[in-house]
Amino acid sequence: MQEAIAIARQATATGDVPVGALVINKDGVVIGTGSNEREANNDPTAHAEIVAIRNAAARLQNSRLDGCTLVVTLEPCPMCAGAIAQSRISHLIFGAWDAKGGAVGSVWDVIRDPRSLYKLDVTAGICESECADLLRDFFEGQR
Repeated sequence: MQEAIAIARQATATGDVPVGALVINKDGVVIGTGSNEREANNDPTAHAEIVAIRNAAARLQNSRLDGCTLVVTLEPCPMCAGAIAQSRISHLIFGAWDAKGGAVGSVWDVIRDPRSLYKLDVTAGICESECADLLRDFFEGQR
């Protein structure tokens, strides 16, 4: 998670919300990283999770990331939760909960919904305070 937090801090340079993500393969090797790039690239889909998944899939030359773990500093939104399931990631680890738009247990639970076609393990709240503080500091600076 510390590496994801370091990636998140880089996003603030472009005015993006500081969220960082990385994909780790079954051997523990980081194969994709991403931070929010919505503002940097004028792309509403450029969330940290999507960027990291795209990088990992390109590196593996495969759209399926079976056996991989996604580590992200903030609970994924519905779009990212869907992308996580579609990519067949096996384990999701996230830091801070998103009480306004989270889709892995706070507002919705897209990933663990019994009707979901793909099931994966979820670990929540890793370095939760540090991840939440990063976001809080960013938004306080915006006001």
